[in-house]
This record gives sequence, structure tokens and C-alpha cells, in this order.
Amino acid sequence: MKYERMPIEIEAPEEYGYDKIKYNLSESSITDQTIESLGLQIPNLKLLYNEHRGETELRKLIADDADVSADDVLITSGAAGALFIITTSQLGSTHAGERNHLVVVRPNYATNLETPRATGCEISYIDVTFESGFQPNIDDIEDAIKPNTRLVSVTCPHNPTGSTLSREALDRLVAVTKKKGVLLLVDETYRDIAFSQKLPSAASLGDHVLSVSSLSKSFGIPGIRIGWLITTNRALQEVFLAAKEQICISGSVIDEWIATQVLSERKKILAHTTQEMNVRLQMVESWIESEDLLEWVKPTGGVVCFPRIKKEPKGGLPAFYDRLLKKYATYVGPGHWFELPDNFFRLGYGWPTREELEGGMKAISAALRDD
Repeated sequence: MKYERMPIEIEAPEEYGYDKIKYNLSESSITDQTIESLGLQIPNLKLLYNEHRGETELRKLIADDADVSADDVLITSGAAGALFIITTSQLGSTHAGERNHLVVVRPNYATNLETPRATGCEISYIDVTFESGFQPNIDDIEDAIKPNTRLVSVTCPHNPTGSTLSREALDRLVAVTKKKGVLLLVDETYRDIAFSQKLPSAASLGDHVLSVSSLSKSFGIPGIRIGWLITTNRALQEVFLAAKEQICISGSVIDEWIATQVLSERKKILAHTTQEMNVRLQMVESWIESEDLLEWVKPTGGVVCFPRIKKEPKGGLPAFYDRLLKKYATYVGPGHWFELPDNFFRLGYGWPTREELEGGMKAISAALRDD
């Protein structure tokens, strides 16, 4: 493994300093929750080694929503932990020393690109474009599959664009990968916030499909580091469990207790969150429609969007981002975080307050025009 720090982490707002940012529109989750805001009081838990697969009740809550069994669910250290387990167990070199091959949609959440690179596997990128509505071409994905392909990787809803696969496209992906004899990984971290019909958990559609998700984004509790990996393939699940046991043995008793309480109220929490995110999305849509220097593909899920600057700002793009941050104390995620030009930027509308979102959008408009 060859590790390199990712720009999205080097330049993360927590690394820059939250105290220097007034309008933080770079985050990719809803507002961070607290023990008090969740209405919880942590009991006198016994701090033992927990069940290696994850606490049974927690796995059952996840399984019931995904239409699988509790034994199909492995609790991990966030979605990042699940992705690490999948990548390192499936994409390393074969016993014969040959390289496995990955087909992955780009742009993407950085870990879905950088961790496979760290393993040294062969990678083919399926680049989605603004003009295509950030929708991957399933024929291109099928054509990219080779004899040594082990895994096809997509995100849905998509990070950083908020676009969502249609049910027809998802079913085609499941069928294509089944026919080709390769695994399909669907990063479903934003699945719980959908502005149209909610897709089924992909892992319920075939035993070669892997679903990954977490409580970090749609529930706003990244600090408890709870994610999960779902597969109905028992042999694969044993491999993933072995990887988890060698990395951390089991999860945190406290984290899993909190997660269980939160998911016990899933429907109530998500109903409120989705209603609020609809309001936020309408705020962004009104701004984009009135801002002649920006264009976008309207998201259909999640809490992020990926506007494109239509013409170079005064002084160029580096100067724009510099004054946006230093003059207006406003932070967004520039395109290079996602291996795209900086005329794109990720805007997170779920994390700030409504007032902060409004202030940040006004700041972006001003910075686009300033010298």
C-alpha cells in the first residue's frame, strides 16, 4: 500500500480552522448533531469487546431497511472503513502476482479513487459530465470490463453532484456485472435523502452487489464513526469480517449504542431532514436561477450540488477562491478536490443554517465579480 494525502483532506475546513470561516458551504452532510439534539442520555454501558459483526439490534435495523438479513450486515468504522475493507480485500494483487482491475465512476468521493490507487490495482475511469447530467453511460461501463476486472464502483446518490441513477440504470448495472462475473459496489451514503423515488438498497438485488453507507451524511453524526457494508454473499461477508477483525476486532460499544437509538427513530428523523433539505434545495435553485455566472445540474438526492462557473472570474479562478475565503470568509469545495477543473465547486447546503447558506451564496456572487 502506498498512501498519499488527498487534497480534500489537506484542505478540509477542520484543517484550515473553523474559526476562520463564517459561511461554511464545503461540508457534505447535514448539520452536525449533538447528544442533546438527539435527545440521548448515554447509560452506564459495559465497555467490553462488542460483537465482531456489530451489535445485533443495530444490524437488524439496517437490514430491515435494506430488505436483507442481519447476517448480511457488517458494521464498520464509517463508510470509509467499509470502502477500505472492500478495496484491500478485493483489489490487491492475485496469488499469481497479477493486478486486479477496477472500473470506477469519476468524479467521486476521494476515497473511492485514492484507496484503490494505494493498492496498486489497474483502474479504468468512467467520467461523467455536466452535459450528461452527471449520469454514467452503462454501455461504457460494460465496455470497460476486462478479464481481470474484479469490481465496478459507483455512488448513488452521487458525491459531489447529487445526481441519482434511475431504477432502470441501477437494474442494468446489476445485470451487466452479474453477466460479466464481477462485483458491483454501490456507495449509498446519501440514499436516505431522496427528492424523488427512493431506490432499493443495491445489495438486495444480487449476491454479487455490495452496498456501503453510514450515519455521517444523512444523519449528521460523523463523530461516532458508524458505517456498514451489506452483501448477501456469505463467503464474501466472512472475508470482510476477517478484514475488520484484523483492523480493529470490533466497534465501539458507545458508538453502536448511539447508532441503535438513532436508527430506531429513522423514519421520524429522515422525514424532518428530507423536508428541510427540500427547503434548502429550493433556496439554492432560486439563487442559481438568478445568478447568470453559474449553471448546475439540479440534484435529486443528498445534500450537495456541483455548480459550474460559466466564465472565468476577474483575476482568474485562484484569485476567486482566495478572495472568497479571505475577504468573505466563505468556503466551498473546489473542483480539484474531485480531480476536475476549479470552474466547478461542491456546495453543501445541508450543513450550514439557512441564514449561513443565504450569506454564503451572496458571498459567492460577490466574489465572482470582485477584482
